[in-house]
Amino acid sequence: MSDAFPPGTGRPRLLIVEPVRQWRLTFAAAARRHAHVETLETFTAARARLETTEFDLVVASLRLGPYNGIHLAHIARLIDVPPHVLVHSDEQDAAAAADVQRACALYERTERLVFALPSYLRGTLPPMDRRDPMRSDRRHMARGGRRAWDNHLAETDADAPDD
Repeated sequence: MSDAFPPGTGRPRLLIVEPVRQWRLTFAAAARRHAHVETLETFTAARARLETTEFDLVVASLRLGPYNGIHLAHIARLIDVPPHVLVHSDEQDAAAAADVQRACALYERTERLVFALPSYLRGTLPPMDRRDPMRSDRRHMARGGRRAWDNHLAETDADAPDD
C-alpha cells in the first residue's frame, strides 16, 4: 500500500460503496475532478469488483445491509496491492470508529466527507487513522468570548413582551 497516489501516474481510482443514492451521487460529484470514480450500492457488488479491479481508495458506508464497511476494509487488506479504505458514518459512534481504526481504515463523518474527499484524494494518506474517536471536533463547539451568547440574547429580547 502506498502512502500517496504516485504523481505522473494519472488520476487515482476511487470506488464508492454507498446504498443511499443521493450520497452516492454527491460523493461522486465531489471526487470526479480528482479521480476516476466508480460507484456501487451493495457490499456483494463491491467485493466482486475489488477482486477484479485495482483501486487507490475505497469509500464505504459503515452500514451496508447485513455487512458493513469494516468488512470491506478487512477484505481490501487481503488484496495484493491493498487500497486505502475510508469508512463513513452518519452517526457519531466512537465504538464503530475504533472498530474502523482496528481494521486499518480511515473514519469520517458522512456530512464532512463531501468536503474532505478531495483532500483524501490529493493528500498523502497514513496507513491507518490515528485520530482519537472519543474526542469531539472542536469546530462544532460553541466558541467563548464576549459575543458568544449574542444569539441567545437576541432570541430572549425578541420573545420579551412589548411595554
